[in-house]
Amino acid sequence: MQALWMIAGSFFFATMAVCVKFASQWFHSSELVFWRGVLGMLLLWAIARYQRQSLATRYPAMHAWRSLVGVISLGAWFYSIGFLPLATSMTLNYMSSVWVAAFLIGGALMNWDPKQAGGSPLRQGALVLTVLAGFTGVILMLRPTIAQNQLFAGLIGLMSGLTAAFAYMQVMALGKVGEPETRTVFYFAMGSAVGGALGMLVEGMSPWNWAHAMWLVPIAVLAALGQLCMTRAYSKGPTLVVASLQYFGLVFGAIYSVTLFGDAITLLGWAGMALIVASGIAATVLRSRAAPNAPAEEH
Repeated sequence: MQALWMIAGSFFFATMAVCVKFASQWFHSSELVFWRGVLGMLLLWAIARYQRQSLATRYPAMHAWRSLVGVISLGAWFYSIGFLPLATSMTLNYMSSVWVAAFLIGGALMNWDPKQAGGSPLRQGALVLTVLAGFTGVILMLRPTIAQNQLFAGLIGLMSGLTAAFAYMQVMALGKVGEPETRTVFYFAMGSAVGGALGMLVEGMSPWNWAHAMWLVPIAVLAALGQLCMTRAYSKGPTLVVASLQYFGLVFGAIYSVTLFGDAITLLGWAGMALIVASGIAATVLRSRAAPNAPAEEH
């Protein structure tokens, strides 16, 4: 089920990215983050009320850190979507899976005691290879290029992937202490509203137009749904497997490119899509054979 949750979340986020691309013509990134947060809070509050679930938490510091890195990542991604081709921006953001793998394996290597039997970080090497194979598929499918005048936006997009990895790791930690998905996503939406408001104090507000503002609603709804699915996947499933399945978002992005924007996908592009799907399946199979005390399961 965790695999299905991640695939569903990838679909919602890819759809949201299309809406952000359109909305960025009339709203800057801080406004998009703010309205996503405000509308997301209302939606999550309604869901929590329906589920009769309290939004009070015993881990405010953990939620604050998750919101901080998550809002930085979100703002950076929205900014890059506005200035880069959608395929390039999504590719840079989806590097978070590679960063997650690097953090987990790097931490395992630092804490590994060769004198103790078992628990070798090398036992997860095959999983890391599947994540890297998935990113190779991303390169084949999207072949991102950055022009000189887009270098700054490219660096911001790269930062979005790095900070997203920190956010995902914190989502996993919140899941381990028993925080429900609705509560975790609610506090992230609250952080987005606060972070977006602070950004608007610096950047100002764009002229309001109700026709343009209609794009804000699907952004918030799709973001909340995607966040709920992603949170459940990361809090309940093996981290590296979930990270690999995240690449399905690029498959959905390719479908949108063909159907909505008339983009042509080359043979290499289709090969990349196949590699992405294969890496997700391989990660699921390999993780079932991994050691029960793998570092990804200890946080």
